[in-house]
Amino acid sequence: MKIGYMRPYQEDADCKEQTRLLQAVPCDFYMIEEHASAKRRTALDSALLQLQEGDTLVVAKLFVLADSTRHLIEVLDDLDQKGAYLFSIGEEIDTQIAAGRQFRANAHSLLNLQQDIVRENTIRGMYEAKQRGAKVGRPRKLDDNVKKAIQMYESKQYSLAQIKEQTGISKTTLYRYLEN
Repeated sequence: MKIGYMRPYQEDADCKEQTRLLQAVPCDFYMIEEHASAKRRTALDSALLQLQEGDTLVVAKLFVLADSTRHLIEVLDDLDQKGAYLFSIGEEIDTQIAAGRQFRANAHSLLNLQQDIVRENTIRGMYEAKQRGAKVGRPRKLDDNVKKAIQMYESKQYSLAQIKEQTGISKTTLYRYLEN
């Protein structure tokens, strides 16, 4: 069975072009999202649930199917677990044939590359910021308990044990905030 999946997008808001392309395949039935949002994919979820071993999900273009490389990998892995296939008309990807199966492996490699690039850029950016003397990481936000602990400490009327007992703020945390 072939299930055609369509999602409106800027250049094909009414899905007419996608319909034309998918009808040339042809599909047994079509699942059409009612909106262009890449996040709420009820028709895609339904199509993926209906797919069985040997079935094929057909799309006009890959970006209609997935909004990121990670999402594409998730869909490809889901199809693979079910023994189902993907056919993307625009990219001429058919996971039933060897070249199409290689696409899944290549997509995994690209995802790993993207993750490595982001990780390396983050580490480099943090290192450079530290070299400039900037503080890295999420800024600390004083909550009511910390404020109360600081007030109690500065009043000199409470021991550190009493401050911890009443606020839940440890000595180490209190001193860290007092240094700043």
